[in-house]
Amino acid sequence: MEKKQLLLITKNDDLSANTENEACPYYEITRVKSIHAGYPLALSYLPDVILIDHSSLGEECLRNLKNFKSTHFLNKSFLFLYGRREEKPVLDKKYKDQVDGILYDNRSYHSIIKEIEETINAKRCLTNYWKDSFMGLFNLLGNPVVLLQDDKIIAMNDAFKNDFFVSRNNQVRLTDLVTEGNKLKVKETLRKFVKGKHMKATTKTSLLMNGKLREARITFSKLDKALSGQMVMMINFSNNETPLKKEIGSSSLETENYFSGNDKNNIEDHGFTKREKEVITLLCKGYKTREISEALCISAKTIEKHRSNIIRRTNSGTIVESIVYALNHNMIEV
Repeated sequence: MEKKQLLLITKNDDLSANTENEACPYYEITRVKSIHAGYPLALSYLPDVILIDHSSLGEECLRNLKNFKSTHFLNKSFLFLYGRREEKPVLDKKYKDQVDGILYDNRSYHSIIKEIEETINAKRCLTNYWKDSFMGLFNLLGNPVVLLQDDKIIAMNDAFKNDFFVSRNNQVRLTDLVTEGNKLKVKETLRKFVKGKHMKATTKTSLLMNGKLREARITFSKLDKALSGQMVMMINFSNNETPLKKEIGSSSLETENYFSGNDKNNIEDHGFTKREKEVITLLCKGYKTREISEALCISAKTIEKHRSNIIRRTNSGTIVESIVYALNHNMIEV
């Protein structure tokens, strides 16, 4: 049985160690030490459970706690707060309506994990919410979009049919859109993404269209953790209409390395400069541009330049994606 994902946000090493010891048979645990680091990470792979330690983070760090449950993408994650027993009246009054449960330190770690499981079982509602939403909207999108079951295309919108000259009755696999020599590689990268914990991945490659290769930016997104192998793929073509050379295609290392995630050389290639590392670390801690400028004694214009370089180095679309990438690859310490 595949383990569920638990995101633990705490500065307490003992809590982290004991929670991991009790929960490891059921959960794969990721730990961060601040809300600022935990929130973008939660958005990245939508954990089944988020456990936030009030006792080590303090009141000030939880001022944006409500953002977790108000965020549409985290509605299906179960949010728990961990606190001291003597603070129960205050925590119950202030946070009870914002979380799925509050756990206290007067109980054993075994009973805490048991309570989490019991709460989940009582509240869980297994629906195909993401699939239903996708099927209702994808034909309205102007970009080519498909629904995949592993590498098999099980639904496609009109834009995809038009761009790839596909009739309604065609049976198409994702591997049909790449050169013969890259079919196995595409299957392998999809397999790694399906088995990984992240919910979204973006890469650049080229696809076969009517016998020609065309450059494209592709975004994969899993529909739901409960729908094994099902995902959405959106294609965004560049403005360059000239077909690419065949040797570029999806055999590029960028495509392969993005999905492998643990490729050491890939991480080293995107290493930050000392100043970029200082900037992204402060961004993780919630610093604004003016505060970073004061802390590092550099201008706002220089900071924006560093932000652009950080986004470019991590092949991201936004600075939030860059932060998530840097945290996932241990490129910074927060």
